[in-house]
Amino acid sequence: MNSNDTHPTSAAPTRVTPRLDMVGVVTSDLAASLAFYRRLGLDFPAGSEDLPHAEATLPNGLRFALDTEETVRSFAPDWRPVPGAGRIGLAFHCGTPAGVDAVYGELVAAGCRSELKPFDAVWGQRYATVLDPDGNGADLFAPLA
Repeated sequence: MNSNDTHPTSAAPTRVTPRLDMVGVVTSDLAASLAFYRRLGLDFPAGSEDLPHAEATLPNGLRFALDTEETVRSFAPDWRPVPGAGRIGLAFHCGTPAGVDAVYGELVAAGCRSELKPFDAVWGQRYATVLDPDGNGADLFAPLA
């Protein structure tokens, strides 16, 4: 090691292993998105509707965030949503096949758009998809018995 170096030149660099910490969704209507994801059990703080960014921490520590389009443009001024496209896909484990049907029914009854009605998928799950207010898919699933 040279006296001016702070690290030995023969040492291999330390590998950093990233871990998923947050899933973010860009929303055109924060209040509508908060209502949708709260129906799916996410716990956003009271008053989140009045903020440009809202986060909920799930029981496993993963964070789920909603940002307004204006917030994204505040640091990426040229950002524009892709017309007709969702901005992310998410999957929610509903415990049982009956749970899939119940959550799907509750969301559709609350006015959420259906993309796929509940069905028994060939890969061994009860599966359905509803769309959040921005067209992002929220997959509902559970293993078949």
